[in-house]
Amino acid sequence: MSTTFRNYIDGAFADASDGRTLDVVDPTTGEVYATSPLSGPADVDAAMAAAAAAFPGWRDTTPSVRQRALLKIADAMEARADDLVAAESRDTGKPLHLLRSDELAPAIDQVRFFAGAARMLEGRSAGEYMEGLTSIIRREPVGVCAQVAPWNYPLLMAVWKFAPALAAGNAVVLKPSDTTPASTVLLAEIIGEILPKGVFNVVCGDRETGRAMVEHPTPAMASITGSVRAGMQVAESAAKDVKRVHLELGGKAPAVVFEDADLAKAVDDLVVGGFFNAGQDCTAATRVLVHESVHDEFVSALAKAAADTKTGLPDDEDVLYGPLNNANQLAQVSGFIERLPGHAKVEAGGHRVGDKGYFYAPTVVSGLRQDDEIVQQEVFGPVMTVQSFTDEAQAVEYANGVEYALASSVWTKDHARAMRMSKNLDFGCVWINTHMALVAEMPHGGFKKSGYGKDLSAYGFEDYTRIKHVMTSLDD
Repeated sequence: MSTTFRNYIDGAFADASDGRTLDVVDPTTGEVYATSPLSGPADVDAAMAAAAAAFPGWRDTTPSVRQRALLKIADAMEARADDLVAAESRDTGKPLHLLRSDELAPAIDQVRFFAGAARMLEGRSAGEYMEGLTSIIRREPVGVCAQVAPWNYPLLMAVWKFAPALAAGNAVVLKPSDTTPASTVLLAEIIGEILPKGVFNVVCGDRETGRAMVEHPTPAMASITGSVRAGMQVAESAAKDVKRVHLELGGKAPAVVFEDADLAKAVDDLVVGGFFNAGQDCTAATRVLVHESVHDEFVSALAKAAADTKTGLPDDEDVLYGPLNNANQLAQVSGFIERLPGHAKVEAGGHRVGDKGYFYAPTVVSGLRQDDEIVQQEVFGPVMTVQSFTDEAQAVEYANGVEYALASSVWTKDHARAMRMSKNLDFGCVWINTHMALVAEMPHGGFKKSGYGKDLSAYGFEDYTRIKHVMTSLDD
């Protein structure tokens, strides 16, 4: 029997007002298993009106009230862990055991972090900066937030959106990807039991639904995690009425491996960093830059490790990742390999796995040049490229020589070199002798075409606030 997902607006579930729907496909089979609303302008209007009506009451709650609400949400998510994992896996095909440990557990922890952050807003102390006048800084919620989450981490990215926004006192209208609505709709069910109606709303739909949300006059802020193209369109639309914009876009993370690195550890960690979630991660270790003196040794070890890495069905505990999310993504990844230049060499993988679903083999490509398409453009699949470099300066040149600037890593035992590289690498995050580790307390966000604004941490929380200066006379 087919599953039917529904919007959640003003405390109630509803179909799209005109009855339109989208098919939701199981990526392990390629078959439709559910439908979700294809929301139009009327549905977006209703959600925005509900959020606008609920905002003043939520804004005026004390931080302790918001903290308690978020803690209840985290506890409820924990109690519904099996349901959330099952919903997320059905839409994404991700391994169940990794979803529980590596995505759901951090998501719950991050909700609890922002619950604490709600009571920890900091600012300059009040003082007299002009004789006879006292200045005070207020941090206030921005208002209604239009938020668009991606399909690569539907549940986790939903948390990164709604948790800081709600903690700061904003109201939310959140749209999941059209291919992965299940866990977000389930979150609405969970959150709806805790928050006042209208504070949290979910609108399902396609790209045009997201566009309608961003262009709507009600939101004070638009936040999106997605492609560079989508981010540019959001920024352009938001500029028309000067909305605040938060963009977390693409990535092309380099992993720079020097000759003194622990090569075995680097290979082991980068296989996970490159292939986890089928490489569908903006911070994935997609470009490995290796010193020429250890290049061949490293490539051989990486290719063997890739060949030993498994993709498969969600209930197989031996697999590192499941399928690509959708047919278009499978075609995109396959296209990059099909278009490889003659000087490139596929060291491992490079092909689809099976004839059912969207599985792709862990792939390593060597012999590449800096201007090759696969080096410059985001593949967003289980594909790692390898280039050699001669010295530190060339490593920096190659690493920085792309349009993306989200994350990077350096592999060396030389502390001074690691510090120089962390200074010179033009990325929002630099990991040293590790890759893709995230914690709620530290910011996540990039530069250049990877976007702007921060997720996680106090910085991500502050992004959902505005600053007001209040000055008062000390005279009677």
